Amino acid sequence: MSDTAGGLGRRQFLNRGVLTAAALAALGPLEALGARTAGAAPMSKRPSSPDYGPLYPAKDHTTGLELIALPRGFEYLTYGWTGDRMADGIATPRAHDGMAAFRRPDGKVALVRNHEVSSASGAFASPSYNPLLGGGTSTLVFDPDAGEFLESRASLAGTNNNCAGGPTPWGSWLSCEETTAVAANGVRHGYVFEVPYDGYGDPAPIKAMGRFAHEAIAVDPGTGIVYLTEDATPSGFYRYLPSKPGALAQGGTLQMLVIGSDAGGSYSTYADGTGTEYETSWVTIDQPDPAPGTTSTVQQGIAKGGAVFRRLEGAWWGNDRCYVVSTSGGPKGQGQVFEYDPAGETMRVLFASPDASVLNNPDNISVSPRGGIVLCEDGSESEYLHGLTTDGEIFLFALNQIVIPAGGVPGKTVAPGNYAGSEWCGSTFEPRNGNWLFANAQTPGITFAITGPWRRGSL
Repeated sequence: MSDTAGGLGRRQFLNRGVLTAAALAALGPLEALGARTAGAAPMSKRPSSPDYGPLYPAKDHTTGLELIALPRGFEYLTYGWTGDRMADGIATPRAHDGMAAFRRPDGKVALVRNHEVSSASGAFASPSYNPLLGGGTSTLVFDPDAGEFLESRASLAGTNNNCAGGPTPWGSWLSCEETTAVAANGVRHGYVFEVPYDGYGDPAPIKAMGRFAHEAIAVDPGTGIVYLTEDATPSGFYRYLPSKPGALAQGGTLQMLVIGSDAGGSYSTYADGTGTEYETSWVTIDQPDPAPGTTSTVQQGIAKGGAVFRRLEGAWWGNDRCYVVSTSGGPKGQGQVFEYDPAGETMRVLFASPDASVLNNPDNISVSPRGGIVLCEDGSESEYLHGLTTDGEIFLFALNQIVIPAGGVPGKTVAPGNYAGSEWCGSTFEPRNGNWLFANAQTPGITFAITGPWRRGSL
């Protein structure tokens, strides 16, 4: 089936946006629409962007539905809904999650997208790592000049609970299994898999990168060192030193971050607030692929003085730093954003949420080419995309308002219902100039392409 915006170019999007914003101005921003967002935190506690202003309901150019709210002048289209038939004939898997964008030689953008499926529903494509498991990735192609999606295909299958991951400088997506489960057929999970942006991924795990509840990955383009997060409590922050940069499957050394002196035991970051600073070092994990029933990766690191975090999730490289999210960390347990500087071997808490009404359990993260940071919220209230400046200022950028009407959406198989409580995930910018921001609503499984009057310093 066709799933495009009808070839609307970016300029046409923005021209339409001026008219849409003018019409919406009469309705008032979302502060006046509290009754439409059940359980929403008071909007007065959620700061708007000083550059972009408050949020307004915005129509999807693909379906005509008001699925999300955005600042004035911003427009979007959707693609790759769960169940949509892909170019290879396979139905789009559910549970869209982590994602990254890659610029192709022809100017098009390839998006490699995770599917966080853990059920033994069978692999949706072949070859697969484990034919019993339904997780994996799909790859989408987007034309940023025409403002339309062109196609999508399966690109990795037979994996388990592919939550996040990260892009590499050499043009691949590292897809991470957020589990250490052993499947019914005895196959172990809890690994990292590499998927080229322009082809099908090798369904063989990179075991030297560790077996644990992987979440996200960030790669230092200058050194090829890979930084890894773990979604658990306690969790560690890891780095992988490849024997040959860019050739991860050829082996390397896995290490865990230490804060302060390892002679003083393991340091806990659980309650640390905004501005807390650390001096860091690393210890080596002796058994990165521990067998079931043996000492886990994180406990090996803790025994050597490795620092512990509460549910490390998102990670992204930008501004010569590695930014990392602790979903449940901080004084209020509502999230922390860490900034790690490898040049100085230092880390600091860039932002810790003071209250759920300001930031409610961030998850995936990405960095804009303009320097700002996108935080994908996965909390218990209304679900927002937040912006965060490198000075630690937070603001709203988008709100999930997905409601599928009783009659469904023509051409879609998604069931009617209210999906406004679904988490945001997979935020990533078009890599050439950042004119497009892509993101996923995990349920019912929709990919968004957003464009508008971006400004340096915000996003």
